Amino acid sequence: MTRHPLSLIIFSVLSAPSLAATKMETIEVVGSYFNDYKVDSASGAMRTDASLLETAQSVTVIPETIVNEQLATTLGEVLSNDASLTSGSNQRNRETFNMRGFSLSSATGYLRDGHQHWSHYQQPIEILERVEVIKGPASILYGQSGPGGLVNMVTKKPTANRIVNLSADVNQHGSTRFMVDASSALNEDETLRGRGIVVKQDVNFWRDYANGDERERDRFLGALVLDYDLSDDTLIRVHYDRTDDKTGLDTGAWLDSQGKIIGDDKTIYDFSWAFTDIVVENLGLDVRTYLNDHWQLKLGYNEQTFERQRFESAPRKPSDYQVGDSYNSRPYDRFDDWQFTTAYIDFIGDFQLAGMQHQLLIGANSLDYYYGQLRTSADAIDYIPGQSEPSRPDISYKSDTSLSSNEYDYYGIYIQDLITFNPQWQLSLGGRYDKQNKEDADNESVLPKVGVLYHPNDNATLYVSYSEGFEPQGSERLINESDKNHNMKLDAVTSEQMEIGAKWQLFDERLLLTGALFDISKKGTLVSEFVDHPDYDTITTQVGEQRHKGIELAAQGAVNDRFFVMASSMYLDANYERDESLEGKTPADAPKWSASLWSRYEVTEALALNAGLFYTGKRFADSDNQIEKDAYTRVDVGASYAIKLAGNDVDLRLNIENLFDTDYLAGGGTNNVTIGEGINFRLAAQFSF
Repeated sequence: MTRHPLSLIIFSVLSAPSLAATKMETIEVVGSYFNDYKVDSASGAMRTDASLLETAQSVTVIPETIVNEQLATTLGEVLSNDASLTSGSNQRNRETFNMRGFSLSSATGYLRDGHQHWSHYQQPIEILERVEVIKGPASILYGQSGPGGLVNMVTKKPTANRIVNLSADVNQHGSTRFMVDASSALNEDETLRGRGIVVKQDVNFWRDYANGDERERDRFLGALVLDYDLSDDTLIRVHYDRTDDKTGLDTGAWLDSQGKIIGDDKTIYDFSWAFTDIVVENLGLDVRTYLNDHWQLKLGYNEQTFERQRFESAPRKPSDYQVGDSYNSRPYDRFDDWQFTTAYIDFIGDFQLAGMQHQLLIGANSLDYYYGQLRTSADAIDYIPGQSEPSRPDISYKSDTSLSSNEYDYYGIYIQDLITFNPQWQLSLGGRYDKQNKEDADNESVLPKVGVLYHPNDNATLYVSYSEGFEPQGSERLINESDKNHNMKLDAVTSEQMEIGAKWQLFDERLLLTGALFDISKKGTLVSEFVDHPDYDTITTQVGEQRHKGIELAAQGAVNDRFFVMASSMYLDANYERDESLEGKTPADAPKWSASLWSRYEVTEALALNAGLFYTGKRFADSDNQIEKDAYTRVDVGASYAIKLAGNDVDLRLNIENLFDTDYLAGGGTNNVTIGEGINFRLAAQFSF
């Protein structure tokens, strides 16, 4: 019998020898207090070990504890804990987000362990130990990125001590998720350590197809990480993960001119045979070595392959659609192949020079990008809900003999210095040179970044910062034959931000309060509007400028030994400027007010209660601001109870989402809006050995 490599590694972890008695240490623990809500640093913000109090920008870190308490299964559920992020359309089994009102690109808006990460799919959050939300332009360190910021997903690492966690959860629809997470030293001297994670998830969604069939999802995740101490100063890490995810399609609900759902909110317009099937693999190597007492070297390399088949029914909403009318579907079968190869090298120094302390970063990173597509279309179908569902067309992307492809590469060189003059004053300076090589779309950029930090005491920081960002267009001209402005010349997108903020630790550094005022401008934005026209499907224009100004407030950590909170709020004033058709209008899905709260109260050592509140204000479903979606507040609650079973820890959990069964619309526009689910619950159990 041939065993899968994942099973072999996990077997090795589970069967690794226990620590010898001579290696065991006696540790005295005084008190039971442990603050697992507060994180003091974010590796992605500065690419160094600087603390959040030494970071001249707004950063939120969502720890694994909160992810587990919420029984989160998607990145969207995790990011709901930061009010600066709001959801966009979730059609086709992928999530999109807006940060500070700007959309996050699936190509440039996400990092994993500091590597640019193609995020055109639902992220495997079970392998994450925390999520860092880095706000504002971050192009100086990572190259191409939007003005709203970046999401850095930090993965779990191997541990020397043996841990084995088995967990299972279920909801009222019959959806299940089973996970094994095992880690241990793999040899006697603990220089080799491994961690393996396996997840099997089956989802039954609450919305159904018009023919009565259920929409389902089948997902498998396997991940391996190996750490090897080559010496006392050098660590080598190898990682691999694979996601297989097949899901029926739901491109979202349709809205009328009043922003109300047309028809039944549980009915999917896609046909039941429409699906998306993806396979994503990441394989990479990371090295960290200390060259001497003052300098360290970090190297990273990752290959990401993303293959997807998407068999679409592609329903199209008529402009004046009403219940009982027919609508048109244009089926097609499509295969997409994305390949991301990323690498970086960082030299990090910590030394004194001219009477000042320096934390100096000198580095370079690169990306090689390839995309290929095969596609075959079928004849259009006119359909009236209530009729028998049309059969799946007999087509296959494999019949397409003309491969459509796109590729480019870029590299950047950056430098950053955090200069400490005295305990009160610090200066952060940085710059980047970036070069993109792409046919008909070469691009060069030079970017600065500067921040001034003042510490009135050891637990507080006041700062002001300026940063810039850039996003080269995919081509020098708009390539979309179904757009009215096809072949329009495009300029690069640039952005700049001014931010003033404060950070303050209270209650013996257990609670972190933060606040920030920001002013971001973005020039060269593309806006596409879907239209019902016989000659074209969209109208795309390159907006002169977007201006987003706002205020953020947040609190994270422990109020006392029993009460823990993670809370945030944002006021946003977002507008288009210098554009004839959109002047003064607000981008879609950019509410003026948003807020989030998640909390835990420990009743006893065994029993804990959770409560959450998530508020999204009124926002528009279209850039013309003709259709408005109502504000809503969702309340979630939960409880966990810890017991001992045969000497092992068992944690039981019940969560209820949308406790008051609130009707609401999440992200998306008039023809792809996501409807919030009513009251629903999840049950979970975790066994730790």
